[in-house]
Amino acid sequence: MKLLTKEILARLPKIGETENDPDPLLVCKFFYPDFSWTWYAIEFDGEDLFFGLVDGFERELGYFSLSELQQNRGKLGCLIERDRYFQPIRLSELKDR
Repeated sequence: MKLLTKEILARLPKIGETENDPDPLLVCKFFYPDFSWTWYAIEFDGEDLFFGLVDGFERELGYFSLSELQQNRGKLGCLIERDRYFQPIRLSELKDR
């Protein structure tokens, strides 16, 4: 599966563009199908670096890279996937879930 499409790339703001937004939009979601970690992209540098919400051992905002997502595998060896059915939502909406 392709992790980024042209449509998603067009919707992702550049790194730093949402810095002053108190409730940024989570544009896309990546996840392990066989493990509990999830990544939500808010911004992208256009090459490799995302800024977003990482939901792993804890939920925290930070940076993660496309190359790492493409190289890692879950506990059963599954590749990280993009949630094709994810609809962009505000950070506050996700935190309320």
